[in-house]
Amino acid sequence: MAAVNIRVATADDAALILRFIRELAIYEKAESSVQTDEDGIRASLFGPDAKAHALICEADGHPIGYAVYFYNYSTWLGRNGIYLEDLYVSPDRRGSGAGKALLQHIARIAVAQNCGRFEWSVLDWNTPAITFYEAAGAKPQSEWTVYRMEGEALRNFAEG
Repeated sequence: MAAVNIRVATADDAALILRFIRELAIYEKAESSVQTDEDGIRASLFGPDAKAHALICEADGHPIGYAVYFYNYSTWLGRNGIYLEDLYVSPDRRGSGAGKALLQHIARIAVAQNCGRFEWSVLDWNTPAITFYEAAGAKPQSEWTVYRMEGEALRNFAEG
């Protein structure tokens, strides 16, 4: 397998990132949940108010994966952390070290930025990802349950 190169994504990568997002959503059996488009990706990741960061992973000059992350904050640690929103490698390139390279790249950013944590979520049925993350030294946080409010429920709650 070819050596991988990781670079910071640019606005010109919006279509590529959207393609990867759709591929990830298909894998996660949630294709219909993708509601964004290229303009949405361009604005949210590369616009003046962007809060998230994207990386592109390449092999032989061809894109094979991506990652999106953002900074969060721990009141207990009194420090920022990094939350990994997406980590995706094309199926034909899995096992090449690309996923590990992306994860390590972000871990290095976390260390360089003095972050106290590097966190992400994984679907409970995604055994290959769980095995991969645990092999990297990550530990599941089983005492926490993720809650989400979105769409109409979010609007209704906000309106009181």
